[in-house]
Amino acid sequence: MADIWDKEKRSKVMSLVRSHGNKATELRLIGIFRAHKLTGWRRRQKLFGKPDFVFRTQRVCVFVDGCFWHGCPKHGTRPRQNRKFWDAKLQRNKDRDRAVKLQLRKAGWRVLRIWEHELARKNELRLVGRIRKMINAESWRPASSIYSGKRSHH
Repeated sequence: MADIWDKEKRSKVMSLVRSHGNKATELRLIGIFRAHKLTGWRRRQKLFGKPDFVFRTQRVCVFVDGCFWHGCPKHGTRPRQNRKFWDAKLQRNKDRDRAVKLQLRKAGWRVLRIWEHELARKNELRLVGRIRKMINAESWRPASSIYSGKRSHH
């Protein structure tokens, strides 16, 4: 079926579409949290970069990254059509992810990025281990910690 708009108009219309998270991956991670009794997380917290989940007490931000949109080295694909556009788009996404991580870390948050493929049942126990390690880290203290007076480096 032919498009009703020319290429330029279609591009403009599509650029106005804004995503609001990937519901399926977020629901899958919620299922994992509940199945393994991981508590203390919240969604839709007003933090820089809009993390998918936040463990406020532990100061941990969790992002679930789609393999395509965030350039997974294992499963990321590059469309054959309009390759120059897609390469630039995916690189901007990676650059933004890196900037968000750095900004949150400067503000005293730890950042955990989870690939979409890590939500598969076969990867679940390894993923839960990573999450538990991050949220239960005893040695970590926020930048404004009264415990040490120093910033911890991770």
